[in-house]
This record gives sequence, C-alpha cells and structure tokens, in this order.
Amino acid sequence: MKGVILAGGTGSRLWPLTLAVSKQLLPIYDKPMIYYPLSTLMLASIRQVLVITSPQQRAAFERLLGDGSRWGMTIEYAVQPKPEGIAQALIIGRAFCAGERIALALGDNLFFGQGLPDMLRRASARDEGATVFAYRVGNPGLYGVLELDENNRPLSIEEKPEQPKSRWAMTGLYFLDADAPAVAAKLSPSARGELEITDVANHYLESGHLHVERLGRGYAWLDAGTPDSLIEAAEFVRVVERRQDMKIACIEEVAFHMGFIDRSQLRALANDFGDSPYGAYLHRIAAK
Repeated sequence: MKGVILAGGTGSRLWPLTLAVSKQLLPIYDKPMIYYPLSTLMLASIRQVLVITSPQQRAAFERLLGDGSRWGMTIEYAVQPKPEGIAQALIIGRAFCAGERIALALGDNLFFGQGLPDMLRRASARDEGATVFAYRVGNPGLYGVLELDENNRPLSIEEKPEQPKSRWAMTGLYFLDADAPAVAAKLSPSARGELEITDVANHYLESGHLHVERLGRGYAWLDAGTPDSLIEAAEFVRVVERRQDMKIACIEEVAFHMGFIDRSQLRALANDFGDSPYGAYLHRIAAK
C-alpha cells in the first residue's frame, strides 16, 4: 500500500496567513501541520508517500521533508495545478500508485487515539474495496455525512446535506483499493465544480465494498483549516503533550517504533535538532 497526502489548495479560509505559505506548512503547536497526516500513514506501515501540492509550494515541502530517507521512507512530490476536488488527488497520483492500494490523507487533518494504529492496520489489510473513518460531530451539515445501520454498515453518504441523516461525518482519511484512480477518472465535477471524494465512496457503497471504521469516544479528529480550528488543534496537542510528556505526530519517534529506523539513526536525527526541546525529546526516546 502507498500513501498520498493532498497538501494543495489555496488555504483561502486562512488568508492572509496562507498568502505566502502553504496551509500544511503552518505550525500545529510544535511541528508543521503536514507531520500529522504523514505520521498517520506511517502508523499504517506505509513507507512510500506522494505529497501533492501547488506549483508555488513544492520546493518548500521538498526542503522540509526531502526524499524521506532519513526516516526510512520514500517521499515523492507531484503538483496540483488547480484545486479541483479531493478525488483529483487519485488521478494525479495514478502513476505513483501503479496499481497498488492507496491511503489518501488530507494534509490538514489530525487523528489521535490509543486504538488508532490497530484501526489503521485493519483498514490497510483489506485488499478490496474502500474504508472510510467516521467521527461524530455537532455540525454534520458541514461534512460528508454517513448514514449507518445498527451494525455500523453504511447505508448512504451525502455531501453537506441540509438535513443530515446522522451525526457521523466522513473524515479526511480514505483507504482505497487499486481501482480508485480509475473510479475518480470517470467522475463528473459536482455543482461546486469539484471531483468529490464522496462520489468515490458512493461507488464503493453501491458495489457493497465500503467499510466504515468509527472513531468513537477516546478519539480525536481535528481539521485545522480555519483560524479557530488551527488554534484548537494547537491547544489540543499542547495539552496532551505537556500533561503526558509525549509527542503527537513526532515522525522520528514513529519511524523508530515502526522499525523504519534503528536507535543509532534516531540518535543522529536527535543531534540534527541541536539543543532544541524537540531534539531533547528524541534523545530521551532513544535512551529508553
């Protein structure tokens, strides 16, 4: 399975913050926003990732992430000339995925929870169909809404409905089989002029191959796409990290625990951060 992170778009809801820098390069507390979806893919044992970004921001992402080798990964880059919907990422990443299954993550989404790695591994183990992650929200009309039966099987998906059938929102993380790019390529733009990921999910729903993983109590899903939600995400990460003396989305730590790098490589990465608190944290992890 390969991973794709969609980090394009204009970030217009965050203007003027994003007039000169990509939204996904803004900080969420102590690390760049893109570290959060990247760490989520890593927890699913994904080591090959494509970052899709705008032509203007590609060089900045390359400076930050490089080729991924220092974390035992391979990171490649592609350009989204014009933002035309989430499903467009599947078309742009078609050659990269080369017939393999895909985990698509939105670059401004943060996931957290004790059981998350097990849930990710369960989704990545499915050879056929698609898996989406549902989260209960108070304002479902702002999202793609999943209607579920008593056994948590999906019955319908609606994009930003005026009368939502449930409070379960479809989050920005999708595990898809190798057919997904071809499905996306056949889509017509919605009334918003975009290729909707909801339409891709509905394709799998209609064929009986859509799976839903519910992120219930004990999980957090945050979308850092507005000034308020950016602050909320930063405050969430700050409180958890300070209270528990651990970091969320520390990709060096994740790479170490996933076996992508060894202890000596982790120490070398820690040295790269000098006397910063982030470097000190990595030294503590390497010493355990």
